[in-house]
Amino acid sequence: MDSDGDAGGAVRLLEVTKRHGRGSAAVTALDDLTVDFAAGSFTAIMGPSGSGKSTLLQCAAGLDLPDTGDVRLDGVELTRLGEAGRARLRRERVGFVFQAFNLLPALTAEQNVALPLRLAGRRVPRAALRGALAAVGLEDRARHRPSELSGGQQQRVAIARALLHRPAVLFADEPTGALDTTSARRMLGTLRGLTDRDGQTVVMVTHDPIAAAHADRVLFLADGRIVGAMERPTAEGVAARMTQLEQAA
Repeated sequence: MDSDGDAGGAVRLLEVTKRHGRGSAAVTALDDLTVDFAAGSFTAIMGPSGSGKSTLLQCAAGLDLPDTGDVRLDGVELTRLGEAGRARLRRERVGFVFQAFNLLPALTAEQNVALPLRLAGRRVPRAALRGALAAVGLEDRARHRPSELSGGQQQRVAIARALLHRPAVLFADEPTGALDTTSARRMLGTLRGLTDRDGQTVVMVTHDPIAAAHADRVLFLADGRIVGAMERPTAEGVAARMTQLEQAA
């Protein structure tokens, strides 16, 4: 995979259109959308239900291809790759965190973190494993199984798993959805710290204004288009903007 570098951009979508369905039943999920996610930034994506948030995330991460337009991730043009190439790029340069923790209950925290690389037949350096757990503040929970961890700690194990191979971009899809308020706040502090301390690029889809307020900026979607952005967001400001969008939907 050749990379010709994007001046400071970890992910770029250029004039991306994506439709679901066919014929008269087709729905335009993304409508000629152009957006950049700078390296070392933390971006939250918000919008009413059906606005295209999840489709944007899937196209940006190479999980799906647009109908038209280009997607560039870490300097690589995704739309020019076959499925095997996209799978390799996701494995090597992308991290995923979802609402579901997806931890195996019989494995310890460190075994869960190492599992994807082991399944890929790759050796897991001990120092990298310790470093990933330390990055999320769980180095002292390495030998605990999921049942011995709180929900927030389990989600942080999932983040450590996503960080183990040092991804160019960490994509998070509603990562606080299954957490209580205290656990969600701590987990969001972990994501914030990854950007501030380690320069990790984070792109997060969320419906929660409090979660979005941890980001450097919030992008607002409606009908597959970006209809606004907020730098240095506050929970109150985000909530007010979302209320306007939902009333207009």
